[in-house]
Amino acid sequence: MQPPQRTGRGRPRTITRERIADVSIAIGLPSLTFVGVAAALGVSHMALYKHVANIEALKCLVAEEMFQRWQIPQAQGDATQDLRAYLVRFAGAVQAFVKAHPGLTPYVIRRLATTEAMMGKIHDHQAHIAEAFALTLEQARWLLSTVAFHGFAVADTVYTASGREPLLDADRAQEEQEMEEELSEGMQALIVGALVMLGRPTGVSPQ
Repeated sequence: MQPPQRTGRGRPRTITRERIADVSIAIGLPSLTFVGVAAALGVSHMALYKHVANIEALKCLVAEEMFQRWQIPQAQGDATQDLRAYLVRFAGAVQAFVKAHPGLTPYVIRRLATTEAMMGKIHDHQAHIAEAFALTLEQARWLLSTVAFHGFAVADTVYTASGREPLLDADRAQEEQEMEEELSEGMQALIVGALVMLGRPTGVSPQ
């Protein structure tokens, strides 16, 4: 005789940091709730509380994972390459990152919100750029921090404001494109100014 088959619901689903991050990133920081994440995981919100203390801890976890998964542009070649071109590329990557992850900026530009893991990634990037472009570590830190801070802050403003009231039959896509162009031009001006302050070539001819 065959033993009776179990008809229970089976093992509870495993809650891991990676699974929490995956479903939370899909939901997005602005819409994140304990109930929503728990539902996406297929568990009760009380079960989720065993892994994350509160909603702010959940948002910090998600912000850290977003940042850790971000592929920061790396230098190509050696110190003979164009530092200005790299910084423009880096600024563009910051802009795209902000656009893809609404609500992330406060967790990146506020030092008290930046986790140890995030700071480790930032320091590694600074050391990489210092070596690639024959900069001191302090010069690389200042350059990258300046570009990143303003890039995150202004891009966040652009994408927060884009498409909001007041609108008078405006083309939202066109409005966003125009704001992105102004952002790009402004960041390039910032980069040139920063390079001038460091006494580095800018590739810009004096008028």
